[in-house]
Amino acid sequence: MEIRKVVLPNNGNRVRWSWLKKTLLALATLIFLCSNLLFMTPWGSDLRTNLAEMVINTQHREWAWLLVGAAKRDDMVNKMQKQIDVWGVDKQHDGLIKPDTRKRSSGELIKVVDIQDEIHKIPTWRGKKMYVYDPRAIRLVTTSHKQEGEKITDMVKRTGALAGVNGGAFDDPQGLGNGFAPIGFLMSGGKVILTEYDGSVKQHVVGFTKNGILKIGLYSINELIKDGVTDAAFWKPRIIEDGKGLITSGDGGAGRDPRTALCQTGNGTIIFLVIDGRQPGYSMGATLKEVQDIFLSEGCMNAGFLDGGASSELVVDGKLQTKPASRYGERRLPDGFLVFADPSHYKPDNMWDGLTKIDAGGAYDNPGFQQEQANLRTKAAHNSAPPKPTATHKPQVGKELDQSSPAASSKTSPPSVGDSELVKKSPVPKASTSPSPSSTKESTHQESVKKGPLPEASMSPSPSSTKESTTEKLTSGSSSVNDGKTSSANTRP
Repeated sequence: MEIRKVVLPNNGNRVRWSWLKKTLLALATLIFLCSNLLFMTPWGSDLRTNLAEMVINTQHREWAWLLVGAAKRDDMVNKMQKQIDVWGVDKQHDGLIKPDTRKRSSGELIKVVDIQDEIHKIPTWRGKKMYVYDPRAIRLVTTSHKQEGEKITDMVKRTGALAGVNGGAFDDPQGLGNGFAPIGFLMSGGKVILTEYDGSVKQHVVGFTKNGILKIGLYSINELIKDGVTDAAFWKPRIIEDGKGLITSGDGGAGRDPRTALCQTGNGTIIFLVIDGRQPGYSMGATLKEVQDIFLSEGCMNAGFLDGGASSELVVDGKLQTKPASRYGERRLPDGFLVFADPSHYKPDNMWDGLTKIDAGGAYDNPGFQQEQANLRTKAAHNSAPPKPTATHKPQVGKELDQSSPAASSKTSPPSVGDSELVKKSPVPKASTSPSPSSTKESTHQESVKKGPLPEASMSPSPSSTKESTTEKLTSGSSSVNDGKTSSANTRP
């Protein structure tokens, strides 16, 4: 009898290949449908524009071209910058504000309430609203550390303040900056702590007069001093002027983001609004128009924004009340607006006085990033170490048992985080005459597109607010240092 070997087909491989083909086909179909929806329908076009606005207001503005193309991205940036300047041009009428100056105890000075989106069935944002009933209790507090910013919780505890929110703009390389490079200017206790520009150059301002009037808009430092402003910082945009909302169509053009905003009602009450964002399932953030609508419903006469994005936070009684979107928790910041039971007790710090160089920091000196990298190196070393061999002993007649076992050792040399390409020290600024308003226009359009995000989350400043590298230009007190080089502001509205 002849025996033949029969080879059956490999049905298992055939089934697996069939499953793979179906998966690839499903993915291709999904990509095709999504592409058509995003690029061939009005709904898709609006969605891409909204997403691009959000990207533009982050550290990665340049990537917005993937959604709308480079030309439209640049156009969106330019239009937003121009619109923000238009909103800030007119001078507000301070006489419309009649502050209630009666003396209040610390328990009567502030009130904090939870807020959330009430328009949509599923809230798109959540946050806190803080009322400050005497605006004269608010001071701009600056970091107490040399070459490093300070967390708002630390500022509040150090100064004995009742509460505090984050303040103005600062240079933030890679989103990992050390918080020691303010953008624009800082005023505290009636003193000009530092400024990038001559006193005649107009910048976007958020500040308070000695009588408790909130000033928001485009003002020069000379004008602020004349109007009695004592505490102020650079930020934008203004969204309410003399009781009139400035955003009359659309959502403000800055997408959804974490926000820190403030307004003043006719009786002088200051309302701080801190909205969490960039946290799917909890809070995505608010639009500029949504913030404006909240303030208008409160009867606010003037309103605008402070730094937003990952910097947004509210601290009360030394405890963080909101959920910052920062990757490593609270950020180190150059300044914040704090509320005091007795503001006269705070004496301004000027950690920039006498410095010829400001290092904005980055990945190489960010504690959170360094710890994260150390954990990754430890994990990599653990995973790469070969297992120690187990000794096997086989007794043999007439011979001693061999008790030795081979020694196993493993050393890894992970790459260092502080590579030279990550360590970008700030150049020493060169003293020169203060720039005229026209000299602030030197920054190219490409710089304003590629660098920091717009003010909230962020728009690069215009002649009146163009961000010149803080690490290259420093003015302590009233003297100005400027090397004539400009770059886009690392700001978010």
